[in-house]
Amino acid sequence: KSKHKGIESKKKWLKERLKEGHVFRKLNEKATVFIEYAPLEKAWVPIDGNNYYYIYCLWTLGNYRNKGYGKELLEYCINDAKEKNKSGICFLGSVKQKAWLTNQDFMKKHGFKVVDKTESGYELLALSFDNTYPEFCNDAKNEKIDSKDLTIYYSDQCPYIYQAILNIKNYCSDNKIPLNLIKVDSLDKAKKLPCVFNNWTLFYNGKFITVNLLDVKSLSKIIEKN
Repeated sequence: KSKHKGIESKKKWLKERLKEGHVFRKLNEKATVFIEYAPLEKAWVPIDGNNYYYIYCLWTLGNYRNKGYGKELLEYCINDAKEKNKSGICFLGSVKQKAWLTNQDFMKKHGFKVVDKTESGYELLALSFDNTYPEFCNDAKNEKIDSKDLTIYYSDQCPYIYQAILNIKNYCSDNKIPLNLIKVDSLDKAKKLPCVFNNWTLFYNGKFITVNLLDVKSLSKIIEKN
């Protein structure tokens, strides 16, 4: 209930997406228990596919874990897809589970399988109802940009992004690190990104690093390593 710019940006972004068939379904409690998905053709991710749903987020945290809410939310999405005669459902995962991404082990138990992957280890997982499958856009597998600066692509889809960017801007300013922030503010931009994307992506020295939303401590380790 605490208002800040990240929450307001998220609400504005969500209001526009609901017109496009975007779904945000949440437990009727003050808790992080929700699923968020959209028609793949309208999803702000560099993934191609026909008649699919894309899951941005599926979360159950804290005391609400291990009570069946995640399963119930996923089943709601699956039933919704079948009722609308969708070809299937997909989401972004990785060979090694990453923070800020839906748990792929949980999803695999419900029939999802890897249908595409990148050299950096990110995977596209899908549950198909008709043996058709989505795939990463060609540009998403490039994973390189010309700029050597610390570069972040981001959207307003996640309310935590605003604070993360503010912290990183202050860190880069204090340490004289060149920073390039690129806001993904349209579907077309999202589909043409040079990397995988869920709502945030970071490059450094021209190379794709992560889709994890970072704090300053994690960012400093990446800079030291690279």
